[in-house]
Amino acid sequence: MSEAMQPGLLIVYSGPSGVGKGTILAPYLAAHPETVLSVSVTTRAPRPGERDGIDYSFITRERFDELAAGGGLLEYAEYSGNCYGTPRAAVETQLAAGRNVLLEIEVQGAMKVRRTFPQAVFIFVLPPSYETLRERLTGRNTETAEVVERRLAAARLELSYAAQYDYVIVNDDADKARAQLDAIICASKCRTNYMQTMIDKVCEFHEYA
Repeated sequence: MSEAMQPGLLIVYSGPSGVGKGTILAPYLAAHPETVLSVSVTTRAPRPGERDGIDYSFITRERFDELAAGGGLLEYAEYSGNCYGTPRAAVETQLAAGRNVLLEIEVQGAMKVRRTFPQAVFIFVLPPSYETLRERLTGRNTETAEVVERRLAAARLELSYAAQYDYVIVNDDADKARAQLDAIICASKCRTNYMQTMIDKVCEFHEYA
């Protein structure tokens, strides 16, 4: 039985705004086409340059509530007045086809996924220090001081969840952080709970005449 016949791995990836999650993740996804980034649904309006169905699926609050009530979302949360969620059917289809699915989501959503997909691998990206995170957010010069403070307040909550993840990557060096992400995902695909189908296959002993 080849690795391609294994089910996909669900990867939950979180960290506060400004920690550099995208900088770490983009090269990994480019080098690993077998891993797909889940497209979240959101009730917020598109930002300049965002594409519907690629960056997010932009839907109405009414449609979002319908999906949530009907069990169509694997997880969902409200953040800064807007709702975000992960479509369940799309994730389950990709996993069944043997593709790894990566969810880049907030900590509240991640904890919901942990309850329904305990076999997933959970990765949290930390800044080297809280002050470094503050410097990165203020250094953007793209948001008002009030918005930065709101993001920092949200970051304090998110950082308090880091110990509930399986792995932590400290983003003090982008190249090292990228290598750690690759190593974590590679090792996670060798875990016994992921390899159970393979174990069962090998342990099917047959008697031959």
